[in-house]
Amino acid sequence: MFSYQKTIKNKVSCFGVGLHSGEDVTLTLNPAPTDTGIVFKRNDVTDKDNMVPAFYLNVEGTMLGTTITNDDGISVATIEHLMAALWGCGVDNCIIEVDGPEVPIMDGSSEPFVFLIECAGVEAQDKTRKVVEVLKEVTVSEGGDNGGHITIAPAEGFTVDLEIDFGDNVIAKQAGTFDTRQVSFKSDLCRARTFGFEHEVDYLRSQGLAQGGSLDNAIVVGKEGILNKEDLRYRDEFVRHKILDCIGDIYLAGAYFKGSLKGFKSGHALNNKLLRKFFEQSDAWRMMQYTPQAEAAAV
Repeated sequence: MFSYQKTIKNKVSCFGVGLHSGEDVTLTLNPAPTDTGIVFKRNDVTDKDNMVPAFYLNVEGTMLGTTITNDDGISVATIEHLMAALWGCGVDNCIIEVDGPEVPIMDGSSEPFVFLIECAGVEAQDKTRKVVEVLKEVTVSEGGDNGGHITIAPAEGFTVDLEIDFGDNVIAKQAGTFDTRQVSFKSDLCRARTFGFEHEVDYLRSQGLAQGGSLDNAIVVGKEGILNKEDLRYRDEFVRHKILDCIGDIYLAGAYFKGSLKGFKSGHALNNKLLRKFFEQSDAWRMMQYTPQAEAAAV
């Protein structure tokens, strides 16, 4: 976590389809100066402000993905898998151009974006990275006793510990932990794909969602098993994808975290709700910054 800020070395592009919009979209990653953060640029918008910072206070929608919107009402949807890849590759600063309203879904995981970033290369910049240190426990919940919750708490390093329970015969209950001190984002998490249920597909499409969804970019769960020809990439791929989503959402804080996240039946809405409540409490956190002597100093 504690290091110099990083950006990509070279401009790099990819092409795909939006999971929910079904629209073809070209995405381009560009190097950016220190302290830029992650910023999306809608190239198809010319009559309004087309820059949309990837920041938790800009989150406008959390249904089946995370959508950010600027003050002019310009949005970029389904950003969480790309945000997780940027986090996993250590990229602090990047301008992301898209020519449509949604980030391409690719194969439903972060792996294609990790590949894209590695093709571009990552380089250290001349300013140190800031890290949010969690000082006290903060919890948010929804849905009462049978609903979900997520907690952030002080810890060494960064961990995400999630449990899911869909009440079905295929996914059922799964629990997983991602600890940056023990496992690798690239090998242990980034390949986990998004998923949905067969019985929901018609309804989602009637609501204008999942227009670009297919067995090539999502795991589809039927009553007796998964419908995809490809086997699961991990035994517990479903909970690993939820952890991936959580990391992508939490990176909208605009900084890396020193702390632990623990959740049950949490999702995009709770992830954003947690960030908002956490940063509202000034005694819950402090900003740390790397020093050339490799020590963290409060700033």
